[in-house]
Amino acid sequence: MRIIPAIDIIEGKCVRLSKGDYDTKKIYNENPLEVAKEFEAHGIQYLHLVDLDGAKSKHIVNHKVLEQIASRTTLKIDFGGGLKTDKDLQIAFESGANQITGGSIAVKNREIFLGWLDEHGAERIILGADAMEEKVAVSGWQEESTEDLIPFIQEYQKKGIRYVICTDISKDGMLQGPSFQLYEKILKETSSENPIKLIASGGISTFDELPKLAELGCEGAIIGKAIYENRITLKQLEDFILKHG
Repeated sequence: MRIIPAIDIIEGKCVRLSKGDYDTKKIYNENPLEVAKEFEAHGIQYLHLVDLDGAKSKHIVNHKVLEQIASRTTLKIDFGGGLKTDKDLQIAFESGANQITGGSIAVKNREIFLGWLDEHGAERIILGADAMEEKVAVSGWQEESTEDLIPFIQEYQKKGIRYVICTDISKDGMLQGPSFQLYEKILKETSSENPIKLIASGGISTFDELPKLAELGCEGAIIGKAIYENRITLKQLEDFILKHG
C-alpha cells in the first residue's frame, strides 16, 4: 500500500480543514515546498496536492506551488482542486503533475472527464469520489449531489477508471479513524475483472490504522492532519515504506 501524504493549499500556504469547512482553516507551514522536501527526506515517494482555492473558484489557482514542488523534489504528485477545463488540465500536467484527480467535474460534466480519461489514460486520471453518507459531494464539498457513491464508482469503473480516491467527509480532518466499513464495501462491490485501485482518504489518525487499510485491499492511503499534528511520525511512515516497499 502506497503512503501518500497530503498538502492542501490556500493562498500558497500549507493548511488543513476539518470536514472541508474553509472556516476551520489552520495554517501549518507558509512554505509547502519545505513540507514536501521533508516528506521526500523520509523516503516518501508520493504526494497528494490539493488546490483548495481552485476547488472554491472552480479553476486551477495554485499551479505555481505544484510547479515548485514538482521541479524541486522527485515526488510523484497527484493534483486536484478546481480542474474544470482542458486548459486547467493542461496547466496541471505542464506544471508537473503525474496524475490529476477529478471530483466535481466527474459528476457535473462526464463528457469532459471521460475525454480526459480517453486522452491521458487510466494511469493519469483519478476519480475523486468524496462522499457524505454515501452520497457524492462536489465543489470542494460545498454541495452534495444526488449521486449514490458506489453506483457512481461502478459506472466509471466500466468506463475504464482504475484509480479512485474516496474521502468520507464526515471523517476528514477529525482524527477519529478512517471509514473501514465503507472501503470494505466499495472494494467488495467493485471486485470485477478489472478491480479499482482504491485510495483511502480522511480520518486516518494513528499508525495502527495503516496495516488495517492495507489488509482491506486499499492501494494507497492519504494522510494529512495526523502528520501535521504529530499523531503519525515521518519516521513511522519511513519504516512502513521500508518494510512493505
